[in-house]
Amino acid sequence: MTYTFALPIPTLTTDRLILREPREGDFAAMLAFNDSPRAGFVGGGVPRQQIWRGLLANIGHWALRGHGFYSVDTKAGDFIGRVGVIFHDGWDEPELGWHLFDGHEGHGYCVEAARAAKADYHARLSHAPLISYIDPANPKSEAVAKRLGATPEREKVFFDKTINVWRHTGPEVLA
Repeated sequence: MTYTFALPIPTLTTDRLILREPREGDFAAMLAFNDSPRAGFVGGGVPRQQIWRGLLANIGHWALRGHGFYSVDTKAGDFIGRVGVIFHDGWDEPELGWHLFDGHEGHGYCVEAARAAKADYHARLSHAPLISYIDPANPKSEAVAKRLGATPEREKVFFDKTINVWRHTGPEVLA
């Protein structure tokens, strides 16, 4: 049985992607990502139960704050990653975050999805600029931040690791 919850999570559509609500069916792909070396940059390599709790926490984030990670699908229906704005307890400010699953990097999907998530956040919730926490050992994530127009602002010890805080610009003004 599949249950559908009724949270007002917008569906965003870009040229190639659909950003949608998290679903229980996303869990298997999230587990596979957790087992990949790339998940180390986002706290991966954790027990299965923590991935399940992360899926549920994301739904709770949407319920409490009106934003969270979108599940990102290609228009062909492939679930390729998660992108969105999160603001957990103890964090400095809302973060624009992203992670794509193995095999989906290098196509511009991350930047496309992050631009859509950022624009939605600014349109619906706040015009304040966002940050991104990026491990300096993750040049691919830094490249995404640069393509989004973010700049490194400072270092921070975060979960016992020194990371860089990148600052994004506020909402884009369309002429």
